[in-house]
Amino acid sequence: MAATSDTPRPIAGVLDWPLLWPLARLALVSAYLIGGVQKLTDFPSAIAEQAHFGLQPAWLWAAAAIAVELIGSLLVIVNRLVWLGAGALGVLTSVAMLTANDFWHMDGHDRFMALNAFFEHLGLIAGLVLVSILSMRARRA
Repeated sequence: MAATSDTPRPIAGVLDWPLLWPLARLALVSAYLIGGVQKLTDFPSAIAEQAHFGLQPAWLWAAAAIAVELIGSLLVIVNRLVWLGAGALGVLTSVAMLTANDFWHMDGHDRFMALNAFFEHLGLIAGLVLVSILSMRARRA
């Protein structure tokens, strides 16, 4: 007896495409890769960014952000220790959303923009959790 699905056959074909899983992992961490490379190539600006948000010592926070963004992304991309890479990126994103998107201290348009960014970051953290779950389940299968 064949399993039934509410997913239309053409969509299921796309979702079953072998390259979709690695491309989705790459897309998920692409902003972290770009951010890590930018910070690495302009370390003084990376330090200034951390100082702007009150994170001290700023050089240490900048170095940690670079390491997490690059190493965490690579772990997700190569599908090894995904829980560690995605978890580290999730923690970094949590720190960023609490320091840079503190909408509860803002009014007007600034509040609107920070609130939006806060929940976009929360959605990204959820995506990192999901990629960890899917990777774990695929390894078990």
